[in-house]
Amino acid sequence: MSEERSGRRVLRREGTAFLPYDVEGPVQPEMSWLPVSYDRGSGNGCYLMRMEPGAVTIPHRHDGVEDFIILEGELIDDDGAVFRPGDFVSYAAGTRHNSRTQTGCLIAVFEWGKAGLGGSAESDEPAASSPPEHARSP
Repeated sequence: MSEERSGRRVLRREGTAFLPYDVEGPVQPEMSWLPVSYDRGSGNGCYLMRMEPGAVTIPHRHDGVEDFIILEGELIDDDGAVFRPGDFVSYAAGTRHNSRTQTGCLIAVFEWGKAGLGGSAESDEPAASSPPEHARSP
């Protein structure tokens, strides 16, 4: 069975090198990522993020919606909430937080609804966002 097909991209996590994580500004050496469909220009798309034991994210503001699912390990949010494998977490546009891990973790991150190039991680400018068609109420 061939993995090649027009419009489809398959990334095998095992054997694929993760990149230094710099999505929120400076490179964070205790974190790495593997872009799947993420577009730096728009800030929208999906990626895998790996955090080594003891890693802490930079405090940041979400310019659009950020959803993630914990695949491995545990993630602890700044309010003390602990997320474990299978937990799906969603942050609304405009929310601020940072997270840490004691065990290390692997997360699938989905960012969407950003207005484009405007605003940095610490920007106070709100970004317009709306859910995708399939998530809207009738």
